Amino acid sequence: MIHTPKKVKNSKNKTIKIIIYVLLIVLTIISVIPFYMMIINATRSNKEIILGFSFIPGSSLIDNYKTMIEYVNIWVGFRNSLFVSVCVTLLSGYFSALTAFGFAVYQFKGKNILFLFMLIMMMVPGQLGLIGFYELNKFLGTLDTYIPLIIPAIASPFVVFFLRQYLSSTLHPSLLEAARMDGAGELRIFHTVALPIMMPAVATMSIFTFIGSWNNYLVPLVMLFSPDKFTLPVLMGFLKGSQVAENLGSLYLGIAISVVPIMIAFLFFSKYIINNISAGSIKE
Repeated sequence: MIHTPKKVKNSKNKTIKIIIYVLLIVLTIISVIPFYMMIINATRSNKEIILGFSFIPGSSLIDNYKTMIEYVNIWVGFRNSLFVSVCVTLLSGYFSALTAFGFAVYQFKGKNILFLFMLIMMMVPGQLGLIGFYELNKFLGTLDTYIPLIIPAIASPFVVFFLRQYLSSTLHPSLLEAARMDGAGELRIFHTVALPIMMPAVATMSIFTFIGSWNNYLVPLVMLFSPDKFTLPVLMGFLKGSQVAENLGSLYLGIAISVVPIMIAFLFFSKYIINNISAGSIKE
């Protein structure tokens, strides 16, 4: 039997697809195993964990929870982290989009210098200015509040840069001109024209902003002093340094509780992003 070039090409493409699918399945399994181990170990006793890993859940979940809650009220930290992360995500998404709109649409003196300064700020580690940031908040009287955790994160240089690049490639000037001819003000143009166009990009950045704020450990550790205001990463640090660290099951349970919101946020936002990008790709 003689194979035509078309059949050979189709057979080759099928082989490549099979290889790609197998690799993706293997990578998925590798990525899921650590989370599965964490959840399983959260249900096992300290002795069972030391003996080795098991795919079968244990029966010490309630005991681990009681041990953990005796040392750290993890739900207070959960509430505090959720409040800070939601505020940072919403405010950062809105004001970064507003700033990106200004850079992408308007021409003003010093625009290029400001944009270059913003790019430089992206390359400077935030830890370098931590001492000065602490002294500034001490002078303003905002220590032991959530203001240092929320306000500075409103206009993130990376988010502004990403949204500005996205808007420059998707927003046609004719839309702005048509809106101005209809008598719309600049803020109304932003809210009714630019912001809906930027929503896929805003949703994308919201994932990273939420995760970054949720996992932020150093700034809350330095700025907050009251235990009832501690965020979840700070409480987890205390949990690891307390006597409960000797009970590995309780430690795994605390880590599992802290990771769940991130996984939920990523699952929901990623679906929203895919839907928006797919819808935007077929619009005229």
